[in-house]
Amino acid sequence: PLSEITHKRRISALGPGGLTRERAGFEVRDVHPTHYGRVCPIETPEGPNIGLINSLSVYAQTNEYGFLETPYRKVTDGVVTDEIHYLSAIEEGNYVIAQANSNLDDEGHFVEDLVTCRSKGESSLFSRDQV
Repeated sequence: PLSEITHKRRISALGPGGLTRERAGFEVRDVHPTHYGRVCPIETPEGPNIGLINSLSVYAQTNEYGFLETPYRKVTDGVVTDEIHYLSAIEEGNYVIAQANSNLDDEGHFVEDLVTCRSKGESSLFSRDQV
């Protein structure tokens, strides 16, 4: 059932080579911009394990090196395509990424001249030509 799937998609910062509950500070437990699309910010236990045990986001996956990746639709010449690329947090830093809920016309062009995007972990407005 659903609870079994959720349990199997958990990731932990504890254990051999990891952290202990006593030594883990706020920086480790807090939500980080690299978690976007990879780690669910809500699904974490309360108490001493908060932020140390997390769940993968719905579409997140691990690559062959064990890094978490999240899917993005490719934008070519200002048109959002149906081509999906999975990016790690490191690869994501090389791109200007629009919000998934950005308004598009029927052909896949951004409706607004300025689009809310993320670049290098910061949100800002970008020209639709920069996405």
